[in-house]
Amino acid sequence: MTLTVSTSRLRSTIAAMAVAALSWAVAAPAVAPDAGNGLTSAVSAAVDPTLSGISGTAHVLVQGARATESTIAELGGKVTHDLPLIGGYSATIPAAKISQLAHTPGVKTIVRDTHMTVQAAPVGMTASPQNPPNVYQQVTGADRLQSAGADGHGVTVAVLDTGISSMADTSGRLVSVQTDPVGHRANCVNFTGDGTCTDLFGHGTYIGGLVAGNGAASGGKYAGVAPGAKLLSVKVAGADGSADVSTVIAALQWVITFKNTYNIKVLNLSLGTDGTQSYQLSPLDYAVEKAWNAGITTLVSASNLGPGASTVDKPADDPFVITVGATDDNGTVDLSDDTVPFWSARGPTAADGLAKPDITAPGVGLVSLAAPGASLTVNHPPAMAAPYRQAAGTSFSTAVVSGLVADILSAHPDWSPNRVKFALMNTAQSDAGDDPMAVGAGLVDGYAALSAPAGLANQGITPSTGLGSLQADRGSVNVQVNGAGGATVVNGEVTAQLTPWNFLTMLAANFNGTSWYGTSWYGTSWYGTSWYGTSWYGTSWYGTSWYGTSWYGTSWYGTSWYGYWA
Repeated sequence: MTLTVSTSRLRSTIAAMAVAALSWAVAAPAVAPDAGNGLTSAVSAAVDPTLSGISGTAHVLVQGARATESTIAELGGKVTHDLPLIGGYSATIPAAKISQLAHTPGVKTIVRDTHMTVQAAPVGMTASPQNPPNVYQQVTGADRLQSAGADGHGVTVAVLDTGISSMADTSGRLVSVQTDPVGHRANCVNFTGDGTCTDLFGHGTYIGGLVAGNGAASGGKYAGVAPGAKLLSVKVAGADGSADVSTVIAALQWVITFKNTYNIKVLNLSLGTDGTQSYQLSPLDYAVEKAWNAGITTLVSASNLGPGASTVDKPADDPFVITVGATDDNGTVDLSDDTVPFWSARGPTAADGLAKPDITAPGVGLVSLAAPGASLTVNHPPAMAAPYRQAAGTSFSTAVVSGLVADILSAHPDWSPNRVKFALMNTAQSDAGDDPMAVGAGLVDGYAALSAPAGLANQGITPSTGLGSLQADRGSVNVQVNGAGGATVVNGEVTAQLTPWNFLTMLAANFNGTSWYGTSWYGTSWYGTSWYGTSWYGTSWYGTSWYGTSWYGTSWYGTSWYGYWA
């Protein structure tokens, strides 16, 4: 699937990243019987199909309870690395014992740990990593949109992410934001408490480059989809890529409050949690619906939790927003060789059984910006020359579609979110299979959407009440906040500000158009948070060298925030 690079020194960390991107929350798939290793079609854990047919010693990564490590020894294997990042560990084990391990209570996934091919380019491709194929603009009609003058001009795209570093390709693209009532300004609105608009993690800058980078450092070769658009950086996560649901909701309220001030017409949410609360109760889904109803076309990544059913995360499970899955264009404009990546999430949604994703876009091998000094850039040095790199994930498919929407709205500024969604789905191309739970309406064609027949999406859908649990929206993890009183694990109906969650004052009233500066969100310190995996709380993982580092965490870090990096 990718160009191969030497990864001996990064083997466990990159493999852990891949497991996070490919295997979390996967429903147990059928595995063909194989006499060589004893795999059967009725295993209780999700097992990597590439383990079928091997013999001798298998190198695996296991997601599961730490207590299952004893089973490894009983089966004649050995745990080689503890990997809290994936909620598990790496190990060697006799291949013939994999089936027994898969039946062990507490084991969720077993993936082959091998030399990872972390560059997102197809198998057999001979292109230099310095000059990779980058055809997604042709595949999605972005090149034709720009030729027609629809390049995103007059549109601001809010990117709710880890920040966007100011670089040659984003210079002049970033909106200067008033950050307080007395008029101080910055190139972002910051909810992390880290005091800088610079992207310390590296995800948001990559997203921003795909949406609206101008390609200045490459002579225009690696420009984004909407180089005429503006970028408004809404920073909700810092150097460890962490955020809390309450922080995201507060950021959404800010976007809605200031949408007219900054001409915000598109919102990119390449993030998610594994919470399975019904969208009709979810506070997070309620908040994204408010953005949608405020006239902001909101796009959300489906997640990298595939290939099992019901792996679309939250708030991508909301029926109103545009949920984007990924395709692999295999480096060609020809659609006949396109596939759906293993990791791209599939519907139906877990709680409500809704068909998702809505559409797909290329999400493998895309070229965008590597933020200087960011965690991803330092820990996973790009194969390409600065300032670019390749990556893969539904986060980036979503950025592509956000750019297309900006292009469309520059040509049709009067189109509502429901009109845009209808146009994209109505004109999508048949591609990479016909399973609507994997590809939705199909591959997006932004140019065709310009002249889509009249119609509106989302008619007759019941909206969210937002009256459910904040904790349920967090899914399998909580956050640890570090304030003046020390570190506190946030649990239950409490915000990341360590204040009680109150639907009436924090959602119902504030989302009805009141001033941000007069709300309960403003004026209370937003602590910089780090994800804290609740399943490890109280165990010997707590206090280890992993704790507090950028590798610690679960369903936010390593899934929708993350992906493959090269």
